[in-house]
Amino acid sequence: MHACASAVAPSARRMPAFRGAILWRAFGTLISMTTFTRAIVRPPAPNFAAGLTTAGLGAPNYDRALEQHAAYCAALEQCGLTLTTLGPDANHPDATFVEDTAVLTERCAVLARPGAPSRVGEVTRIKDRLADFYPSLPSIRAPGTLDGGDVCKAGEHFFIGISERTNEAGARQLAECLAQFEYRSTCVDMRSEKQILHLKSGLSFLGGKRLVVIEALADRAEFQGYEVIRVPTGYEYAANCVLINDRVLVATGYEEFAGKLKKLAYQTIALEMSEFRKMDGGLSCLSLRF
Repeated sequence: MHACASAVAPSARRMPAFRGAILWRAFGTLISMTTFTRAIVRPPAPNFAAGLTTAGLGAPNYDRALEQHAAYCAALEQCGLTLTTLGPDANHPDATFVEDTAVLTERCAVLARPGAPSRVGEVTRIKDRLADFYPSLPSIRAPGTLDGGDVCKAGEHFFIGISERTNEAGARQLAECLAQFEYRSTCVDMRSEKQILHLKSGLSFLGGKRLVVIEALADRAEFQGYEVIRVPTGYEYAANCVLINDRVLVATGYEEFAGKLKKLAYQTIALEMSEFRKMDGGLSCLSLRF
């Protein structure tokens, strides 16, 4: 069966919880963006430290991770989102990073197929919840692999990273699914960029034609035509910021970057992410927003 065979035609689909678009002005520029109303989150399990990581920053403190996750959830609610909170999943220590299990849009949702074999079971556990909001859930199929963290939605356009977790077959399947719902996409081969795990570790969308991009990716042809806010080498973790309605979530410790966003008239919420960073996680990883 084709990867998107279960996708319904655009005319037949039931719309999920998005409220459409809102307009606001940042530094003289009128920004149009999707209004999010919901998010799915999952707190880390007690064996969180047994998950996958390449960070080399030591083991996370579980109690501190719970505190940081609670603060993150409070920030989502401050942005106007209603949360669906799933229980901790000790069978999958990385399951708190729910973003990797699916790609959600206003018109469709696609179930991912994580590139790490130990994470594949996470998708089954998220599928039932997504079925409450989306009438059809096509899936990435073997030999394709795809992590949601490799997919950056920029308005009507998607950037799909080809990485150690997302292969060309998975990226192609996702692009075909999105095209059925009139979305455009561009693949970004980032397999040579060893300092980041996923595309969204080094790329974020801030509305309109504005992107946050790490220095190593900033001059790539794929991002021509966009206004690029560069994140200097050594500060890559700051690039994973999250625009939610009229606010931007940023990691603490990057005051210069946060100040730059404030000068562009963005309202920021700074969050401590030290324990999730130890497990290769960032702000976007901890929720599925729609």
